[in-house]
Amino acid sequence: MEQTQARSNIYALLSRVLLQELDDEMLNMILKDKEIREFFPSLKEWEVLETEDNKTLLEQHLNVDFANISLLHLVPYETFYTREDQMIETGGANPVTDMYHEFDYVVDFAKARAVSADHIGVELEFMHYLVEAEIAAATAGDEESVKHFQFAQKTFLNKHLIQWAPMYLINVKYESRTPIYYDAAEMTLEFILADNEYLSTSKAA
Repeated sequence: MEQTQARSNIYALLSRVLLQELDDEMLNMILKDKEIREFFPSLKEWEVLETEDNKTLLEQHLNVDFANISLLHLVPYETFYTREDQMIETGGANPVTDMYHEFDYVVDFAKARAVSADHIGVELEFMHYLVEAEIAAATAGDEESVKHFQFAQKTFLNKHLIQWAPMYLINVKYESRTPIYYDAAEMTLEFILADNEYLSTSKAA
């Protein structure tokens, strides 16, 4: 259960960082929480941390970088990478919507910086949602549901995130101008591959 909760927390963290700009609360959490800070090793070499306050960090560095990797130069949507015409599918024909509907997951577009359900932050949030459902099933002693949610996680990773996210994340590593987004891209890439391997073991199958 401890490992499953850790997986849920990591998906939640990665989703939050990649889904919308950081705010003061989230930035403080990254900078001051020792466990979270470990996920951003490049921060210790970022000299502007010693000279700028949070407001300046956000407005002049981090939010500019987020716009660069999410809105201006790179495209964080699955259908951009999987459709021949590289068009983003914003309607019901989007390939992720069937699984979202199956598990009663609703995208909060008012909160997300996303125009489509296949944004990488939304897909990571859906994985968090599925892992939380697994935890609830395990707490209730429902082993059949636990296996059902684990299978759903493995299916979603293989049919969606792993099919396209590595290409986007590698591009983020090259394009990012701040260590938070560089580290977030590297961590997300490593984590989804490792989590797929974990889910592929007999224990989690």
